Amino acid sequence: MSEHKATISWKRTSAEFLKGKYSREHTWTFDGGVTVPASSSPSAVPLPWSNPACVDPEEAFVAAISSCHMLTFLYLAYREGFQIDSYDDNAVGVMTKGENGVLWVSSVTLDPKIVYSGEKLPSKGDAHTNNVSLRIPSRLR
Repeated sequence: MSEHKATISWKRTSAEFLKGKYSREHTWTFDGGVTVPASSSPSAVPLPWSNPACVDPEEAFVAAISSCHMLTFLYLAYREGFQIDSYDDNAVGVMTKGENGVLWVSSVTLDPKIVYSGEKLPSKGDAHTNNVSLRIPSRLR
């Protein structure tokens, strides 16, 4: 078993908190010491209460899924003797309204572009990686 820790920090900067007029900007600090500026997405909370320059939780969720997929793929490729030169993924998460009217990430589509080199190259039957679509079960909302 392993633990993975993050510290999420937010401070009120406005006297109008009770009117909903407060910044959603905050930070994520990870156990390795990296701090990431975060905010709600402007598609969920309008400007100026969100900051599009920050990472939003939905982007981070999509990036985490894509990163896990990539790391697993690279490990499996190495184990099978395939040399990977690059792996680029343009992952897309879709938010939909649930039965209760609340937005949630209902699906994530991965679209990795992989460049191989070396003596052993994959055939069409060795790997199918393009457009991996993940449907998030509704019970996880």
